[in-house]
Amino acid sequence: MGGSVAFTSRTGTRMLPIVALMILSTGAFCQQPQTGVFPSPTTQPSAEAPVVQKSEPPAQNPSAESPATGAPKVEPDTASENTMVRLGPGDLVEVNVYGVPELATKTRINNSGDVYLPLVDYVHIADMNLEEAQTLIEKRLADGGFVRSPHVTVFVNESASQGATILGEVAHPGVYPVLGERRLYDVISAAGGFTDKAGRVVTITRRTKPDAPQTVHLPSNLADQTDANVGVVPGDTIVVGRAGIVYVVGDVNRPSGFMIEDNNLTVLKALALAGGANRTASLNGAKLLRQTSNGVQEIPVQLKKILRAKAPDAPLQRGDILFVPGSAAKAFAYRGAEAAISMTTALAVVAYRP
Repeated sequence: MGGSVAFTSRTGTRMLPIVALMILSTGAFCQQPQTGVFPSPTTQPSAEAPVVQKSEPPAQNPSAESPATGAPKVEPDTASENTMVRLGPGDLVEVNVYGVPELATKTRINNSGDVYLPLVDYVHIADMNLEEAQTLIEKRLADGGFVRSPHVTVFVNESASQGATILGEVAHPGVYPVLGERRLYDVISAAGGFTDKAGRVVTITRRTKPDAPQTVHLPSNLADQTDANVGVVPGDTIVVGRAGIVYVVGDVNRPSGFMIEDNNLTVLKALALAGGANRTASLNGAKLLRQTSNGVQEIPVQLKKILRAKAPDAPLQRGDILFVPGSAAKAFAYRGAEAAISMTTALAVVAYRP
């Protein structure tokens, strides 16, 4: 065979042509271009492109998943919430870019009102609502060529600036968050409710109208009057006033101070709350001590005639002191006001809720 090797099958047929054909077919298959699977090298983005391009978000698809967490994406309940909430220093915000989860970030607004975001550096979003902040970040991404037609969402995770301040006669005065629709009773409840010295007059000062405070008169039973449950917005300052106090001192059964919500207490009612006058009391010498711009005013009270319905009952005002001297206390004739006022410092104060 001249040094050549022949491969034969069991039937004696030569297999060399068949093997050669298989080798040629395999080489041709490997060199065939795969169109439609990999993009042409000329269509690949250049190595200098900042980030990969993204597609537009599907319109009106509330069930779309969040690109950062994969959880169902929750849109704000109403558009008014996006325009009502104002961002401020200390707020913790979450920024998501649709289709680009690498740009999702959670950051806190610094004291200058800026947040640091990937690629776009610092962005000033303080005093903006959510829609304005989203539009600004979208513009920075588009102008920098980082993302084509970006769609940005901003959520407030913790709000340090979106709070209302409540002061006065509540259990825990302080700043409480006001996100979404909140009302006066909600904030009072969050502050632990009223103290035992609280009145029923509440003053609300709005940040945008500092010179026009709103006065709200609360009922004794909050459930009786829902009109008093007014709306509260971020930046409001709520002050719960203290109830007025009327003192009854002197020769009475239980000298005390009585808190009143309104000027609805009279001399007879106050005397009854104090257990009535003692037998040794000088009813004709009773006086009403009232603070005025000119000092303490002494007003004679015809207590004996009032008790016999021969004189009209006199109304009391906040801060009044009803002084009923004893018949043997002649020394009070010239310093009755001074003595009566000094007595009030040691008296117990009792809440009076008519």
